[in-house]
Order: sequence, then structure tokens, then C-alpha cells
Amino acid sequence: MIKGRFRLNAVTQRKLEGSLFIAPWIFGFIAFIAFPLAYSLYMSFQRVKITASGIEYTPVGFQYYREILLADGGLLYNDLIPFLRQAVIMIPVIVVFSLLIAILLNQKFWGRGWFRAIFFLPVIFSTGQIIQEFITQGEGTLSFVEQFAIAEYAREYLPDSWATPVINVINSFVLVLWYSGVQILIFLAGRQTIPLSVYEAARIDGADPWETFWKITLPGLTPFILLNLIYTVVDLFTFPSNPIIAKVNTQNYGLSSALAWIYLMIVLLFLGIIFYFFARVNRASHQR
Repeated sequence: MIKGRFRLNAVTQRKLEGSLFIAPWIFGFIAFIAFPLAYSLYMSFQRVKITASGIEYTPVGFQYYREILLADGGLLYNDLIPFLRQAVIMIPVIVVFSLLIAILLNQKFWGRGWFRAIFFLPVIFSTGQIIQEFITQGEGTLSFVEQFAIAEYAREYLPDSWATPVINVINSFVLVLWYSGVQILIFLAGRQTIPLSVYEAARIDGADPWETFWKITLPGLTPFILLNLIYTVVDLFTFPSNPIIAKVNTQNYGLSSALAWIYLMIVLLFLGIIFYFFARVNRASHQR
């Protein structure tokens, strides 16, 4: 009886210790995330007017949602559709570039630590305003783009709906790759989880580096590819040059809140599509 009572008390004590450790996070989530989200959702159904005596709320129902989605579709679609096309191009470019650089930085060569720091330093020092200023000044483009008139070829051979997103990606290509430090770090960490003994066994069996990449490295990095896809989507949809976020910051708090919630649903839908296709590809690879 005494032993069982002591064991129960020990379990309860461990639960209390865990609750105390996560209590600051729970408090911060409720105060700084959950409450603002719920408050913005409430304002999206209200006409908000700030007066000298306080804030006045007038219920308007789904009026703002109808204005954004139906009555005034240009408020959302004129910028959203081109941005989504640009995101479809940017996301695989960033993930593939990060994967290749991580594999190179995992090799043993002189100054490897310095090169790793160089690729990650822009993430530390650059802010949204700095990135936006570089894009505004046209510093993100590659030198050979103008030399070989690649933008003109894109306009000539691609449909108008896709030519503009492709050109925008090309014009900010350097900054997009410069902004891939976190993805590179995640892939580097994922590469360290693959045991060296697996590569030694593959080398003994006569596998060349190309076969080793497709049969060992890429399958081993599959969870980290999904993680980087999620991070890249969230990071890209909150990028400083995002045209939708610029429209959220208006004086009409009810309309801005409705637009923010619609945009959040679009981001979640985008993530859902990634989860769906990733699960299909992962299931197909396991069936082989």
C-alpha cells in the first residue's frame, strides 16, 4: 500500500512538473494568439467604429465576406491568383536548392563550418524591410537574366497568366535563394539522422553516388522534405512583398479581419493540398 501510494504521488508530481513547464507556453498562446484570433473573427462580422467614447460594434453578418468573395472579387483575386502561381514556382525552387546545398555542405572539405555560417547569416541579419528594399531596387535578379533577355523569352513562349509569375521569381531569384538558410539547416540536421553504416554497406555493394542519393539519402530525408515544404509555404505566404497582406492593413477593421480569415483559410487549404499529395507519393513509394 505504501509503495503504491508513493508511486501514485510520483506520477502526480511528474504531471505537475510537466504542467508547470508548459504553463508559460499555454498562457502565451491564449494571450497572444488564441485571443487575437477569436477577436479578429468577431470583428469580421461587425462594423467597427472607433469614437472618442470607445469602440462601437454594429453586426453586419457575412457582409464583408460577400463583398470580398462575390461583390468585389477584385479585392482578393486580382492579386491572389498571380501570387499563387508565383508560389507554385517558388516553393519547389527553394526546397530543391536547399536540399542540394545541404548535401554539399554535409561533405567533408576545408572551411565547411564557414560556408554553413555564410548560408545561414542572411536569415539572422536580414529583416522584412531589408528584403523588400532589395527587391524594390532590383538587386535580387541574376546578371545573366538581362544579358540573355530571359524575361522576353518567358513573355514570348509562356501564357500571359504564367509569364508574370515566372518573371517575378527570376527577378528575385537571388533573394529567394538567400532566404533559404532555415531550410538548409533542417536538411543538414535530417542528413545527420541517416547512419553512416548504411552508406558504407551501399558502397560495399557497389552502389554509385547517384544510386545512393535516390535509394538512401532522399528516402531518409522524406520527413524533412515535408517539414521544409510546410515552413516554406508559411514563410512565403507571409513574405514582405505579399500583396494580400498589404491589403489587410486598412482602416476598415471588419473588412480587414474578414480578408485575413479568408487568406488564412487559403493558406490552410494550400497546406492541406501539400499533405494530400505528399501522403499519396509516400504511400506509392512504400508500395514499390
